[in-house]
Amino acid sequence: MINDKPKVIVITGPTASGKSALGVDAALALGGEIINADSMQIYHELDVLTARPAKEDLAKVPHRLYGTMPGSERCSAEQWRSLALEEIESVHRLGKIPILVGGTGLYIRALEKGIANIPDIPADVRAQAQALLEKLGGESFKESLAAIDPEMANRLHAGDRQRLIRAWEVITHTGKSILEWQQQAQGTVPDFDFIRFAMVPPREDLYDNCNKRFKIMLELGALKEVENLLSLELDPSLPIMKALGVPELAEYLTKKVSLDDAISRAQQNTRRYAKRQMTWIRTQYSDANIVNEKYSERLRGVFFNFIRQSGLTLSS
Repeated sequence: MINDKPKVIVITGPTASGKSALGVDAALALGGEIINADSMQIYHELDVLTARPAKEDLAKVPHRLYGTMPGSERCSAEQWRSLALEEIESVHRLGKIPILVGGTGLYIRALEKGIANIPDIPADVRAQAQALLEKLGGESFKESLAAIDPEMANRLHAGDRQRLIRAWEVITHTGKSILEWQQQAQGTVPDFDFIRFAMVPPREDLYDNCNKRFKIMLELGALKEVENLLSLELDPSLPIMKALGVPELAEYLTKKVSLDDAISRAQQNTRRYAKRQMTWIRTQYSDANIVNEKYSERLRGVFFNFIRQSGLTLSS
């Protein structure tokens, strides 16, 4: 239903699905500006490995929150949300349409639903969760979580270690599921009309794209980028040090594995991440307009038709 609320377009999808290209086309057609919704593209030091928009695309339309934070810092969902809201309001003041582009579901949910005010988890509880996962393995740990938080366990995959640990430690320490905390999210939910569009290509096609794109990244200088990052001697626990491709290429550069092994593992981890992104879209972002293909000229027409139905006017 068309309403008079300020519009915000959200374009999401797994890695290598063509989000950035659609974002540029949408911004050109709508007279909009693009705001980054990817947790790694915000860091300055990683350009190639995070697939930040190309220079020619940056020259075509304004891009915000890309490469604006040093890797020595941690950008939380709450911090990104605050920055994104500022940028959205800035774009609206210009009389333009904000277009969020990215595949970080946690960020998108935080923006649209607010931030859950979950108490800090003590280090010993977090260590207990990690130790239990190591001892039991993913499947058995998920069963352990299901015994105390069945709904949350049902939403997670056995291979999603980070979110399994987070769900377990939150309900163990607070006595409430993350889902309960989310329902009580603090802060005012922004009064925007979110126009949601998601690309979920066929799995095999997407995996092939992930494999090919990582090799292209190597040709564009990914190894040198990781070498420069390592020279900064940053805390290994920082988010930037865990970006897709960084740990694997770092092991090659420190002579722990061969280049072929590093590439193979980076491609595998990228495919796994893409799978998790697709699952998030289908299970937690199902109210988006979802198309089961990678961005292409045909999909451009589908997107613009969807935009017209949402009450927006194309400028070109």
